[in-house]
Amino acid sequence: MPDPTTAALIRRYYDACTDGDLAELGATLHPDVVHWFLAPNVGSAPVRGREHLARYWRKVTRMIDARWVVDHVVTDGDEAVIEWTMFWRPDGAAERVATRGAEWFVLRDGLIAEIRSYYQQRPETTGLDGFPYAERGYAVAGREASDVHPTRSSTALPLGASDGSPSMGSVIRAVRGKAEPGRHTGRIRAWRQRSHGSPGRRDRDE
Repeated sequence: MPDPTTAALIRRYYDACTDGDLAELGATLHPDVVHWFLAPNVGSAPVRGREHLARYWRKVTRMIDARWVVDHVVTDGDEAVIEWTMFWRPDGAAERVATRGAEWFVLRDGLIAEIRSYYQQRPETTGLDGFPYAERGYAVAGREASDVHPTRSSTALPLGASDGSPSMGSVIRAVRGKAEPGRHTGRIRAWRQRSHGSPGRRDRDE
């Protein structure tokens, strides 16, 4: 059985990501937290520091109308491994898609100090081929919740309430060669800088 305190902390973190709630995110994150992302996803540079990571997730939520659901949790002392589903809307898409991934958490002083994230961001639903997600109690289309992470109200801003940054969907299409050559080069560079920036830049994730 997973440690209930650790599992609750991780669920609280993801609910705060969904809501873009800076105070709640800050309550779950260690001041020196580092979030590592799998390359070659766009903007895969690590995000360091509690304030930067909290603001980063607030921006992402606004950009892509995201909701994160914890599907499975395994804990061992100050470490935890989870499977999650992120529901989001690619640029111009009528339907939301589900991106599935896994993350490794390291805790320090009862807070999240390190996250190692493993997933591939694509503008269509991803998942294990043939895996019985519904039967195992995982989140699925039409049920953005799981047996271990029930439905809750969200205060996340609606799609389109962004700061003018390009959406994740447009960035993905440009990177994968589906846009006109060179058309979105500047927008991709801006998205990278705004999402991650250089270490120590405090305005990168406003």
